[in-house]
Amino acid sequence: MYGSASGLVTSSKQVFDQNRPGIPGDAEQGDAYGSSVTSADLDRDGNADLIVGAGGDNGGKGSLSVIWGGPDGLSGSTWLSRGAAYDDWVGDLVVAGDFNGDGAADVATSVRGTRLRVLTGPFHRDGTPAGGTHDVKGADDGAPDANSMSDLAAGDVNGDGSTDVVSTGGRGDVSHVGYFTGAPAGLGAGVTVSGLDGAGDNLDVGDVNGDHRADIVIGRPDGNVGTEVPLPQAKGGMVTYLPGSATGPDTARRRRINQDTSGVPGVAEVGDEFGEDVSVGDIDGDGYADVSVGVPSETFDGIEMAGSAVTMRGTWGGLTGRGAQVFSEATAGVPGVARTYDLFGSCTRLADTNGDGRADLVVGAAGEGEFGDEDTTDGSMWVLRSTAGGVTPNGSITFGARTLEVPLHNGGGLGSECPVG
Repeated sequence: MYGSASGLVTSSKQVFDQNRPGIPGDAEQGDAYGSSVTSADLDRDGNADLIVGAGGDNGGKGSLSVIWGGPDGLSGSTWLSRGAAYDDWVGDLVVAGDFNGDGAADVATSVRGTRLRVLTGPFHRDGTPAGGTHDVKGADDGAPDANSMSDLAAGDVNGDGSTDVVSTGGRGDVSHVGYFTGAPAGLGAGVTVSGLDGAGDNLDVGDVNGDHRADIVIGRPDGNVGTEVPLPQAKGGMVTYLPGSATGPDTARRRRINQDTSGVPGVAEVGDEFGEDVSVGDIDGDGYADVSVGVPSETFDGIEMAGSAVTMRGTWGGLTGRGAQVFSEATAGVPGVARTYDLFGSCTRLADTNGDGRADLVVGAAGEGEFGDEDTTDGSMWVLRSTAGGVTPNGSITFGARTLEVPLHNGGGLGSECPVG
């Protein structure tokens, strides 16, 4: 869907799959086309291109392709990279950024979930990266599954002008964080960020404290279930805020936040899944990036796992619970009715949909039936507008599979993921 001065225009939708003309490949069971999605101007024509991963393509070899942007929108597609072995899973995760600081967009995709394949731009229209392709090792400190990756995010964490990449891997207490430094020679191998065991499995980056370096925000939704040494802040799920610095992630200034943190709406309860998804963006336009957090299993008013989404403010001192807001289908002005197992907050993304310089709040509810139809729970999406005072429910919109005109599928899970845009 394309943005406009009044926000997303649902009638502008385009739907892509591998059975559509001009899209490379063939749609087959398990391809997972769209397993990862991001955007960047790969060919430097002034239009953003859509980069699409299909981690399960061709029996698990995986693939990465681009749909080219232009004055009339997206059209035409070509391969960027394809896996060679049946467990490569190329395209399962993808990020874009200027990893060598030369002004051209580069792309990095996961391979086997343990290393990154870096495509150095700019890109020719046949998908060839002018700077070539190389693989870099993932972070590995010798612990079990230490080099596995469950999420990627890109931003200039150390402020040197080159985009860095951050990864998360694992679950619960065995989760870990990796850091890949951008440099004129390109993206370097990953190193494990010490002191962050159990931080979480999903993340985003952005300048929360306004020091012109990207900070890291990590979500851990699974709380203390099955842990031998519980983290008090992990009860009900938690978010870890990790500032950037000239030397990279600054673990000495990390901050852990859950629903028992002062100012954060709600109460930390086992199973809430606070931190199921996190996103970073400047909601109020004050120059400090804010954070949205999904809480899909939140129960309120006796409605089990109806779900909610929380926004927290960025300040010069970092991420704070002060001034936090919470939204659900029970919030006045938000379309819909809160029902059991809606899972509102299963994903969240902050994105400026109307070009006013403020990031609007996008929320998914993977268990929702569009327009209240609970017979076909194929998931729905919401967009809540942002103002100088924060997010407002006034003027919110919602849409699902019917609006998108894609086949209905009970349990289809629209809104279970909000890919980086």
